[in-house]
Order: sequence, then structure tokens, then C-alpha cells
Amino acid sequence: MALREELKTQGDFLFRYRSFLPLIILVVGLAVFAYFKLNPDAYCDFLYTETYKYICLGVSLLGFFIRVFTIGYAAENTSGRNTHEGQIADEINTTGIYSIVRHPLYLGNFFMWLGIAMLTASFWFLVAFVLFYYSYYYLRICFAEEAFLRTKFEDAYVKYSEKVPPFFPSFKNYKASNRSFNLRKVIRQEKNGIAAIFLLFWFFEMVGDFIVNKEFVFNMDFWFYAGIIASVVYLILKVLKKRKLI
Repeated sequence: MALREELKTQGDFLFRYRSFLPLIILVVGLAVFAYFKLNPDAYCDFLYTETYKYICLGVSLLGFFIRVFTIGYAAENTSGRNTHEGQIADEINTTGIYSIVRHPLYLGNFFMWLGIAMLTASFWFLVAFVLFYYSYYYLRICFAEEAFLRTKFEDAYVKYSEKVPPFFPSFKNYKASNRSFNLRKVIRQEKNGIAAIFLLFWFFEMVGDFIVNKEFVFNMDFWFYAGIIASVVYLILKVLKKRKLI
């Protein structure tokens, strides 16, 4: 199999299971986090402060808001969470955030998971995460998506890709979206993401406390309340979506 076809095949596979593959990063990250909690001399424990954790949260929320901005202004039947049915696109998104970067959803995903990876406070784990995400995960999925878009839209997509970078945003050609922000669409699609961020931060906090104290401790702190509120909001939105009220 030629390299071009091999990359597309791998990209199609990763696209289909892209919701589950980051769990590998989570499991490995938890293992690294637990190791350093058990061996505080192995890393700069004094840097792991509440301020640092809020910085990590800020990075994850940056990724979340990139996704919100992308989905809110994207055309229908694009930028979705489709997996089993494969690639779907009725038109090319070229305005708004798509005028500064070709794959904003994956850029948002990167920052969301980067914030989680930063909780390990391990420089080498962060390096491994960035290399894995960009060189294997991001590159191959984007290659498969672009192969699909190029086949479907031909020269229109080629001309678009010549002006807009794939990974690192460039604001020089920014063009405001001509669509209204679709809050309902964002709520339907992104309720999982915001809940996952706060629950994962709370989970890391509980795991760290368990390792240090040898028992589960429910501290009534910001992470506790954020996790509870995120869970309640998620369940409410899920019920509303099931009843087709949103």
C-alpha cells in the first residue's frame, strides 16, 4: 500500500474512533500523575499549586471555547460528531474561524486535552503528548478529512487550502461568518465536553488526595462544586435533548 493510501486508511480508522482514542492519553496521564504523587522528589512538586491547576483549566477551557465558536457558526451537516457514518459535509466552511485555520475542531481538542495532560506536571509526558497528537492522531485524521473534501469539492477545496493553514492559525485572511451563532446546536453537541473537563479535573484532584491521604477525601472546594454543577447541568441538558426541547 502506498504511503498516501496508508495515511488515509489510518486516518479513516482514527476518525471513526476519535472519541475513544484520547482515553489512552487519559489512562497513561493518570498513571504518570499517580507515579509523581507517589514519588514527589521525581518532579517539581512545589510548582503544582492551585494557581497551576487553574492555568491547566484555562488551557482546557480555551480548547472548549474554540470548539464552541467553531460549531456555533458552522454550516449544517458539517463539524459534527459523526463517527460510524464516516465523513459528512454538504459544503465547505470558509468563514469565521475556518478562515484562519482549516481544522479548528481538532485545534480545540488539542488544547482541551493539553490542559488535562498538564495536570501530570511532567515535562516529558507533555512532549510525548504533543508529538503523539500532532504527528499521529491529528495529522492522519486531517489527511483523511482533506482527502474526502478534495474528492467531493475538487478545485474549490484546493483553492481554499492554499490560503488557509492546516494547523497554526493565521489571522491575515480572517473573514467574519455570515451565519448567526447557533447556541442550540452548541448545547446539543458540546454538553459532553464541558462536563468532561470539570469532572476530569475533579477526578484528578480526588486521585491525588487518595494517594497522599490513603483514603478518598471529598474536599468541599472549587473542584468539588465545579464537578457537581457540571454533572447536574449535563443531566438536565441530556433530558431536555431527549425530549427534543433543545
